[in-house]
Amino acid sequence: MCEFCRLSRRRFAGGMLAATLGTPGVAWPASGATIEPTLRLPAASAAPRAALTLDACPGGFDTRIASALVEMGVPATIFVTGVWLKQNPAGMFFLKGHADLFAIENHGALHVPPVLGDRPIFGLRPAGDLASVEREVDGGAIAVRAATGVRPTWYRAATGFYSPEAIAPIGALGFKIAGYSLNGDVGASLPAKAVADRIGSARDGDVIVAHFNQPKRASGPGVVEGVKRLRDRGFQFAHLPG
Repeated sequence: MCEFCRLSRRRFAGGMLAATLGTPGVAWPASGATIEPTLRLPAASAAPRAALTLDACPGGFDTRIASALVEMGVPATIFVTGVWLKQNPAGMFFLKGHADLFAIENHGALHVPPVLGDRPIFGLRPAGDLASVEREVDGGAIAVRAATGVRPTWYRAATGFYSPEAIAPIGALGFKIAGYSLNGDVGASLPAKAVADRIGSARDGDVIVAHFNQPKRASGPGVVEGVKRLRDRGFQFAHLPG
């Protein structure tokens, strides 16, 4: 179980500066050694939309979330690590059985933050240098392609934070940066009601992040309830664009 999932998140830098860097809809802090990108969908012309993204860090397979999404017909983009794929073959079999709903993207080979230097981030040792960042990102892509037959196009960092110097090398490998605008479960650390309230209050265009690898935590039912609230508000759900 990653230490990140036990800890409350905080921003490392303040002050947002709009920029694309090859990923439309991403905003970047103006300064700071570590950045947490924000990603939103374009505003809808009719019904409000949101993108539900779920991180499968090392851990288990939350069938509570997966089964509910299938029952509701709600699509989600799942960011899997190579470690999670090895640990959860049955979970991956389930996702592939509902390929119309679940898009599989890259969360890295070993769940190593693409951060330079040696300072831990949320208890995780960072990649340290650019060569290690590239191995983490490319290794995750190789694992996803081996499991699905399709090379992913999006990459999300372990912890969601990046060194600015890592962005261009990740892009050079062919990946868009999967930021988010609404942190639904704060690393699967929140109780169900808090998660439901956060997700249920989403705005049009929000990219929601929550966790898919903690089947014993109270946050999972909160994800399901939050999604139900959005459906009741008339939201439509979309994958991240290809």
